[in-house]
Amino acid sequence: MLAGCTPWPEEFARRYREQGYWEGITLFEMLRRSAAAAPTRIAVVDGERRATCRELLAHAEQLAAGLWQLGLRPQERVLFQLGNGLQFLAAFLALLRIGAIPVMVLPAHRRAEIAHFARHAQPVAHFVPARSDKFDYPALARAAAAECASLRAIVVDGEAPAGAHALADLRSAGAGPAAQAALARVLEPPAGEVALMLLSGGTTGMPKLIPRTHDDYVYTARRAGAAAGFGADTVFLAVLPMAHNYTLACPGVLGTLAHGGTVVIAHGTAPEDVFPLLERERVTAIGAAVPLAARWLQSGLFGRHDFSSLRSFINGGAKLAPELRRRVEERFGCTYQENFGTGEGLINMTRLDDPEEIRLYSSGRPISAADEIRIVDERGAELPAGATGELAVRGPNTVRGYYNAPEETAAAYTPEGFYRMGDVGRLVDGYIYLEGRRKELINRGGEKFSGEEVENHVLAHPSVASACVVAMPDPAYGEKACAFVILRQGCTLALPELVAFLRTRGIAHFKFPERLETVAEFPLSPAGKILRRELRERLRR
Repeated sequence: MLAGCTPWPEEFARRYREQGYWEGITLFEMLRRSAAAAPTRIAVVDGERRATCRELLAHAEQLAAGLWQLGLRPQERVLFQLGNGLQFLAAFLALLRIGAIPVMVLPAHRRAEIAHFARHAQPVAHFVPARSDKFDYPALARAAAAECASLRAIVVDGEAPAGAHALADLRSAGAGPAAQAALARVLEPPAGEVALMLLSGGTTGMPKLIPRTHDDYVYTARRAGAAAGFGADTVFLAVLPMAHNYTLACPGVLGTLAHGGTVVIAHGTAPEDVFPLLERERVTAIGAAVPLAARWLQSGLFGRHDFSSLRSFINGGAKLAPELRRRVEERFGCTYQENFGTGEGLINMTRLDDPEEIRLYSSGRPISAADEIRIVDERGAELPAGATGELAVRGPNTVRGYYNAPEETAAAYTPEGFYRMGDVGRLVDGYIYLEGRRKELINRGGEKFSGEEVENHVLAHPSVASACVVAMPDPAYGEKACAFVILRQGCTLALPELVAFLRTRGIAHFKFPERLETVAEFPLSPAGKILRRELRERLRR
């Protein structure tokens, strides 16, 4: 395995191989098998462009040959910052084919984050869009190259500026017989080798790099797709950044393609962009997140588009409140699926045939039967069944450490190899019930409670479209709760009115928000998660 990575202990690796969790194939081979099973099936829809899986792989092979000629080699890292699209998939697969390792940078990352990733990963190339209405990505890549000696190539999707290489040109260069013959001599990497690097959550500091192998990521894509009920008739709408673990493979794009389905790529997140696509492409599953779900539910476009093809609405990245889950099922006319996981590996999902109580309130159960989950206290001691504590996990798709980060790895993992997730919850009959993040519980004079629990009650108020409850400092109690809310159009809300409403909900009075802030939108991380720490910082100003 790549130097700087922590391998699974041999006894665990052997068990996962022998029991069939790891198939011993690369991600490229996984899609090659899908193409062989249905060579003419449309795999990707990107605007007016449609490609079969066979055409996608051929595109990737040509691009891989061009990248090889450019000098990219196995185990070299590449900052991969392309936006959603067919070219994203082709370039991603091309890197996998030659064994170069894409570091999955999000389009929203800027100079500080890029400099951090470059120092840490020592990449040889930076892939960026040539043009964007919002940002000059080639300038960002040039600035990174000036500060990072290892960065020797800038590759752009679109017309290349001076000093950069265009993906289209590299593909053309790789289409010739000589280039293809050279690629044929390049062996695909071993299945146990690092395939890509994801970024850790990044809501509390600079993200760490998570090395995912072909073995564990093939398993993730296949199992997540199975848990979502994906098959050859699946049409998945990719809305969030495809560089994010959730949209890429949980089940996302790779989970769809692994099961023979079709991926439809959206180029906007507004209801005006998404709702017509649901109707036109007969979408059966959509991967959303809390801010999008709240925004879509406020739309006045319901009733103007046919959603009858939609079978599942999947939410990931952060827990969606039960009140909003109920609204999703009512308004979209489909089954809600909660998806709770981490880039480090563990993925939990509710199932389509779960009873309503589980769909609305739980965070699902693991997609892998081999996952070992413990609930531990602050010292790491395992707690009895049904107790609330921090989740810790190990399994065939949970990595054993971060890339080149021994101190962070030692802090996050137990000596037995369990990853301490930082999430607080209970385990009941195999299902996880989240209470919040360990560092985000509100401690009001010794009474600890989860802001997420209170959010669900706040959301039940008819004037509230979305809510986030965080801790604010208090000289007497240490902390009290503050509710940040986005109101429905034309509505108003004052704190006494909210407190009076919460009294009717039957919750303890110490959980009532003692300050109310109305906002137009929430601060979001590049992955689309609400940045609670920024809301807490506002309260300290």
